[in-house]
Amino acid sequence: MSDPDDLAPCLKACAEALLATRQCANACIRSGDRTLEACALLDLDCAALCEATISALSLQSPHHGDFCALCAHLCRACAQECAKHPHAHCRRCAEACLACAKACDQHAGERHPLGTAVE
Repeated sequence: MSDPDDLAPCLKACAEALLATRQCANACIRSGDRTLEACALLDLDCAALCEATISALSLQSPHHGDFCALCAHLCRACAQECAKHPHAHCRRCAEACLACAKACDQHAGERHPLGTAVE
């Protein structure tokens, strides 16, 4: 298990990505521009996972690495989608998501080992 102080940068990055993805989703939805629909939906998926990852990290869950691995993946997908759009909120979201992905990469290897399968 990681030292709680080692988790702090990842918690901070996840919190910043959570805020940025929610703000981006809000702006995309309120714009009424249907071409931003995929961006808004991915923002919402990413926000949900950032929130779950924050919970796992703050609880020092033995599964925090599993959350971080998926969070890094979704943050990269979200950043890639946001990079397609010229809006300031998309730029901010892409930056926050890339930073979160890099921070989560630091803990993604701390995966909980699976036990024997239950039949």
